[in-house]
Amino acid sequence: MKNLINLILWKVALGVLTLFAVSLIIFTGVQMLPGDFATEILGQAATAEAVAAIRESLGLDLPAHQRYFAWVGDLLTGDFGTAFSSGRDVAELIGPRLWNTVFLAGLTAMIAVPVALALGLICAVYRDSWFDRAVNFVTLASISFPEFFVAYVLMLWLAVNAGLLPVLSDVDINSTLSERIYLSILPALTLTLGVLAHMVRMTKISLVSLLENEYIETARLKGNSELRVLARHALPNAWAPVANVVALNLAYLITGVVVVEAVFVYPGMGQLMVDAVQVRDIPVVQSCALIFAVAYVLVNLAADVISTATNPRLLHPK
Repeated sequence: MKNLINLILWKVALGVLTLFAVSLIIFTGVQMLPGDFATEILGQAATAEAVAAIRESLGLDLPAHQRYFAWVGDLLTGDFGTAFSSGRDVAELIGPRLWNTVFLAGLTAMIAVPVALALGLICAVYRDSWFDRAVNFVTLASISFPEFFVAYVLMLWLAVNAGLLPVLSDVDINSTLSERIYLSILPALTLTLGVLAHMVRMTKISLVSLLENEYIETARLKGNSELRVLARHALPNAWAPVANVVALNLAYLITGVVVVEAVFVYPGMGQLMVDAVQVRDIPVVQSCALIFAVAYVLVNLAADVISTATNPRLLHPK
């Protein structure tokens, strides 16, 4: 237990350092965007005096290092700043959008993770069978296409031709749970096809390598059923790499939904970030990017803890 706690503390410290570095990269990247909010709002015909007045009122005339440390200092106190475009508190804008993105990611995970683990397990047990080849073909084909292409194909098949699902996912704060699921199922299916292949292949590879070990054969010779051998001897040792790849894909579901949300006009963090970039709303862009980074670090931390807790040998590497 002490080793596990030390590992968690070490991972948390690394996560904090990573977020500090990411915050610097985010701030630098946003500053490199062409134009700024003043020129975007006033247009090309604006006078230099008008642009300078707006920049001064928003603090954009300050040196970059002063604006960076002011931003980080406000974040440490829980202040995300004020949106340039609407004058509203950034936290108020992000709150409902973050909930929508987390809901979409959670719905996708509820579909993708059980399906991927089941398919990977079956493919490992019946490797080189027609089922294994078919799953490999379908998963590799789905991951080979860009997300926007998969989204438009599903939209054409399931929404336009079949009429089973809505084309646009216009959820709002008043939507019930059933309405949210109905409106979010099409983007969730799109994301599922994007992350399924990695999880299926990693589950299969991990189990295939373990099923060839001598202790697995010994467990079979003792009369244990195949299900017991898989559940008690194979899966616990295969969970570490599987947990890592599942965590990476779950982190992607939160941070990589920008394209899918834009296609389906889903009111999530990705769509908010795209809209903010278009008008150069710096506080919103920086806050969204940093929240994505925090989610990525937290999910990977959870994956390390879960994989280590389920396989204590990782605490004592050779």
